[in-house]
Amino acid sequence: MPPVWLYRRGEAGRKHAIDTFRRDDVMKLPSRESPRRIHLPEADLLFYEQLDLGDGQALLGQLIDDTDWQQEYITIYGKTHPRPRLVAWHGDPGASYTYSGVSHDPRPWTVVLARLRDRVQALSGHAFNSVLLNYYRDGRDSMGLHADDEPELGEYPVIASLSLGEERTLYFTHRTRRELSNINLPLPAPSQLIRAGGTQANWKHGIRTLSRDCGPRINLTFRRVYA
Repeated sequence: MPPVWLYRRGEAGRKHAIDTFRRDDVMKLPSRESPRRIHLPEADLLFYEQLDLGDGQALLGQLIDDTDWQQEYITIYGKTHPRPRLVAWHGDPGASYTYSGVSHDPRPWTVVLARLRDRVQALSGHAFNSVLLNYYRDGRDSMGLHADDEPELGEYPVIASLSLGEERTLYFTHRTRRELSNINLPLPAPSQLIRAGGTQANWKHGIRTLSRDCGPRINLTFRRVYA
């Protein structure tokens, strides 16, 4: 049977969630959590379209409420603008990460984040020491085209991306081969996309803004940072 996932507000609720979760349950993966490989030239994508995380909306709400979200800023042509999403960085001590010219020192793992990390590791077969959380509050929040190819992630980074909340579409653009069409991949909740091999070296990815009303979404990208 899948893990027991209970989410209740307040300290008592958190303690109850801890008490009812058993470590060995992480490894009991329902058969419907079988992945499919996404065809993308010069990349390695493995997609788990439907994870069994219990009450996904309660989990989303708990992460929204309990995470210490940070607003980052970007300066373009001398003007400073808030980035269109909120972020948080958690991980093992020393798992610092620099992207877009900003260095991030990790906050400690929370009980919920550590539990999700264990779940993701069980599915992917990879060990992760950090996670970047992106909070898309509505359809106006987005992510520009980029690749997770920072030096501290190693030569062939493995990124396990967990999606909660509103479905958004991740799009891929090849970095050099303009004859290849963009690839659009809707990310339902809860789902997990593993990006490995040459994905970061050959493709950029992003999340576009939406013109329609859209509920909140949290994306957790688990990764391994090397010293």
